[in-house]
Amino acid sequence: MHLLYNIVVHIASFLVKVIANFNPKIKLFVQGRKDIYKRLEKSIHKTDNVIWIHTASLGEYEQGLPIIEKTKEEYPTYKIVVTFFSPSGYEVKKNDDIADAIVYLPLDTLKNAKKFIAAVNPKLAIFVKYEIWPNHLKILKEKQIPTLLISAYFKKEQSFFKWYGEFMRKSLTAFTHFFVQDNHSKELLKNINYNNCTIVGDTRFDRVSKILEQDNTLDFMSSFAQNKTCVVAGSTWPNGQLFLSTYINNTTVENVKFVIAPHNIIDSQIQELKNSIQKKVVLFSEINGRDISSFEVLIIDTIGILTKVYSYANIAYVGGGFTKGGLHNTLEPAVFGVPIIIGPIYKGFKEAEDLVQLKGILPTANQNEFTDTLNQLILKKEYYNTTAVINKNYVAKNIGATEKIASYIATLL
Repeated sequence: MHLLYNIVVHIASFLVKVIANFNPKIKLFVQGRKDIYKRLEKSIHKTDNVIWIHTASLGEYEQGLPIIEKTKEEYPTYKIVVTFFSPSGYEVKKNDDIADAIVYLPLDTLKNAKKFIAAVNPKLAIFVKYEIWPNHLKILKEKQIPTLLISAYFKKEQSFFKWYGEFMRKSLTAFTHFFVQDNHSKELLKNINYNNCTIVGDTRFDRVSKILEQDNTLDFMSSFAQNKTCVVAGSTWPNGQLFLSTYINNTTVENVKFVIAPHNIIDSQIQELKNSIQKKVVLFSEINGRDISSFEVLIIDTIGILTKVYSYANIAYVGGGFTKGGLHNTLEPAVFGVPIIIGPIYKGFKEAEDLVQLKGILPTANQNEFTDTLNQLILKKEYYNTTAVINKNYVAKNIGATEKIASYIATLL
């Protein structure tokens, strides 16, 4: 199986180089890996003590960030190297100063793994959530480098727990310890004879709880919202935007303002969204020098401010819930104690599964459900208050994973 895996990886390596000629995202994926070692050479040296933290993309980076910040605080003489697999994470964070070096993870060939780990030479490796790369893990184990998997969330559908999954199960032997989100994950590992496991929850709760400590003031949002009911739709896609625009165009409910922050900031798509709305609508890029208090809809055609915008929300809609694995961050609005509406597909996102069951997150599958749910939250104050407090309490009860992981790291460094 190891031989077959390596053959598949080499074939995939060739194919992505071909596809890169036609796909801009894959082109970034390929080109970004060409300067990995130049970036590393500028930032770390062979005599440095290094902690390596690997994340798949932006969501996993947010999970790893509390640990990055904690290790920087407690081990200031150590260098931090962060790796991404996906362009959607790397391109956003590649110039952040949170780490000494931020680079792509090379494709998981044995040759690449040997070269990369030799270059980084970490004293500790930390993988986030479910990033399992057999060759990199193989070399880490051979070099006896302590390796942790944090905020891990296992599902019975994964190959580790199938009859054909022996090769992937063997890769797990590289991990010194597993820090998992829930008891179900722990039991799955126990069933395949991995007992080096502790339930600590998800580090993202620690991350989002700090949002409440920062200054979330946005003058333009105060001017726009005018103390009216504010519905903030974050990380939206066209399918969810259709529900929103239909609701906005047809609602007779008064004193409601809408903020829409699309996931993709593409001029043509922003204009299409704007044109679909029949109420008074303004783009964020158009607000300078204007009195925006009379507008009913504000479209955020920029990135980096959504978290603060959520602080003005009375109700949130989070996009991505119409495709498998696509739901965006629901914890960011949840921490502010607001009800959240999503699409119908949320399986695999533990916090969403939990909050749907608790009825703090409300899934909607069609226009009628979306309209009815939003109207109830706007018009029924008791229902609104009951729903909102569920989310706030859920976040508060789940903080603390970072400290538990940090205590273990102290035994390794």
